Amino acid sequence: MPNIVLFSGSSHQDLSQRVAERLGLELGKVVTKKFSNQETSVEIGESVRGEDVYIIQSGCGEINDNLMELLIMINACKIASSSRVTAVIPCFPYARQDKKDKSRAPISAKLVANMLSVAGADHIITMDLHASQIQGFFDIPVDNLYAEPAVLQWIRENIAQWKNCIIVSPDAGGAKRYCTGHATPISAFATRFFPFLCTR
Repeated sequence: MPNIVLFSGSSHQDLSQRVAERLGLELGKVVTKKFSNQETSVEIGESVRGEDVYIIQSGCGEINDNLMELLIMINACKIASSSRVTAVIPCFPYARQDKKDKSRAPISAKLVANMLSVAGADHIITMDLHASQIQGFFDIPVDNLYAEPAVLQWIRENIAQWKNCIIVSPDAGGAKRYCTGHATPISAFATRFFPFLCTR
């Protein structure tokens, strides 16, 4: 059975370190740098031959640089003969561009899915996709995990008056997802210019 090797991209090294500690693993050695022309360079610093590789890289911050770094890391591990490469992407890049809302608009989430597959990813783990249909853009397995149960548990355990709280969503879709899952009424704070509110 292959060993698990865990690598961190540069987007969220603190999260990667905490995951490694939780799993009782050491983060794998990887060196990332920029050439003078701003190209990204990645060097995997240990053998991954036959290993089960997990790469943690979020699509936040410098989204384009982080995405390119992830693609290069996946490909570097794949051509170094790893048995499987799983991309752990807590915040999936371009997830909001998941449909054609104008006649010549791209479906950028689908493009990112294709790029990850072509780079050599065998499996994707992500969190709270903007739209669950994004999973259908892939021809490899995708696990879309949900933070909501853990967040709700934290609220209940740490906020004494949680029943009197208001949960605010950045858009109507988010409010609908939350309220549908919790049999909670949706009230429009303002139909056009403000988020929807979900009272608990």
